[in-house]
Amino acid sequence: MFEDIVTQQQLDSITRLLQRTERIVVIGHQNPDGDAVGAVLGFMRWASLINDEAEVQGVLPDAYPDFLQWLPCANTIMRYDKKSAEVSALMENAGVLVCLDFNDYNRVGALEPILREYKGEIIHIDHHLNPTVKADIVVSNPQASSTSEMVLKMVIQNGDFDKMNRKFYIPIFTGMMTDTGNFSYSNASPDTYYLVSELLRKRVNREVIARNVYDNFSEWRLRLLGYVMNRKLVNISRLHASYFTLTREEMLRFNFIRGDAEGLVNMPLQIKGQKLSISLREDTTNPNIVWVSTRGAYDFPCDELCKRFYNGGGHSKASGGKIYGTIDDAVRITLDAINYYAELLK
Repeated sequence: MFEDIVTQQQLDSITRLLQRTERIVVIGHQNPDGDAVGAVLGFMRWASLINDEAEVQGVLPDAYPDFLQWLPCANTIMRYDKKSAEVSALMENAGVLVCLDFNDYNRVGALEPILREYKGEIIHIDHHLNPTVKADIVVSNPQASSTSEMVLKMVIQNGDFDKMNRKFYIPIFTGMMTDTGNFSYSNASPDTYYLVSELLRKRVNREVIARNVYDNFSEWRLRLLGYVMNRKLVNISRLHASYFTLTREEMLRFNFIRGDAEGLVNMPLQIKGQKLSISLREDTTNPNIVWVSTRGAYDFPCDELCKRFYNGGGHSKASGGKIYGTIDDAVRITLDAINYYAELLK
């Protein structure tokens, strides 16, 4: 079995809250990844099982990556950047908001003021450090591999696992798989592998899901990867750190779509002894925002780095943030950041 992440009292409070409301809105973070989308879809199915008369709607601030569009019911999730008035009305009139896979209000982008002003009841479930979202029920477990894993544990603990179907199993498996690097990262615990075995018993096809996620890109994505690693990677070998930039002009040149940069930041960690990799990507529309993604090895504190230099945070080995400025500003800040941690990186 596995270690429970909620007390029975918490779980009963969650199910009672879901049972007595007519509208449940499930929210994920900005620039959603596999775990955010998987957890939202999975929780939506569970909420519909608990209360089959309620309206259950998933909401995201913006687009999820192209390689997740195949997920069952992914097209039912509403995007605020496409239907802002409709999403605003949904959230304002919801009986319960369920916040998944983010620890701070700033992680939901344009949804932040709506979430802050919401007067109803909130359930917050997340595996990032130091949650600050004010909620009636908070389920926080930084040791969990993913928020999808947390949702799965709650479903099993509530006795509902065998009542679910592929519309639950597949998104949850995908969320766990993507947040653990196909189960290769250190955040995959014995609990994770036990839960994976339970999903496999439900005939979840691991090979098909992995191919849909990791082998589902365009030719241009492959050409972009080669270009970045050959032409843009700056490796500071004496400090076992590297960074690369990706501009709007370059993204246009390579027919960039959402998700094409996924995994690029991991590649420099293949260099022997490498401790830190940083990706700096210009926003596709706002010329004064640069998105930052970091990956670390050998216990380098990426979360601390992103909090200190990049207006962000996350996990110790995988964090992100953003810079308000130009790509040149981002490079300057990144060099300052690498030098700040020089002793740790040597």
